Amino acid sequence: MSDAVFHAELDQLRPTLMRFAVLQLRDEQSAEDAVQDTLLAALEGKDKFSGRSQLRTWVISILKNKIVDRIRKRVREVPMEDLGENEDEDFDSLFAADGHWQSKPANWGNPAASLEQSRFYDVLELCMTALPEKLARVFTMREILEMETDEICKELAMSSSNCWVVLYRARMRLRECLQLKWFGDDMKGASE
Repeated sequence: MSDAVFHAELDQLRPTLMRFAVLQLRDEQSAEDAVQDTLLAALEGKDKFSGRSQLRTWVISILKNKIVDRIRKRVREVPMEDLGENEDEDFDSLFAADGHWQSKPANWGNPAASLEQSRFYDVLELCMTALPEKLARVFTMREILEMETDEICKELAMSSSNCWVVLYRARMRLRECLQLKWFGDDMKGASE
């Protein structure tokens, strides 16, 4: 791949990288810095790109590492409160005494088909943005950046049981948000 083509493809990826970084870091300046670091690393490491994967995949993997580095730096700079302990959520009200749902969640149809629709990602991004920062950070580290739970606990100085509580709360909030904004009865036509 010529330098001109490589530079042009990186320029086209920049908005996607920026959206991803803002969603993960929740701070436009940090996201901008992470994207700049990523683009610089891609330019410096162009010779390491073998073409076995798509350029986008390779650059996003670099960005994920830059985001993890920034999250680690943030955690070291600002002590985290006990994550998830102060949330006022009552998910118990969703369940009956026997542990079953009070009202069964709506049928989500074919979630894989939803993933193929670009509008779904806009709704998912909206739902992720609505999460409190602490919940979003832990969820992002586990599910998007694919960090192991032990690593998250070490980075955020939290217990594994607290981590699982935070992940549970984040997943429940995302489920509720997606149910309301994407899979709900009033949105059926929008998702088909």
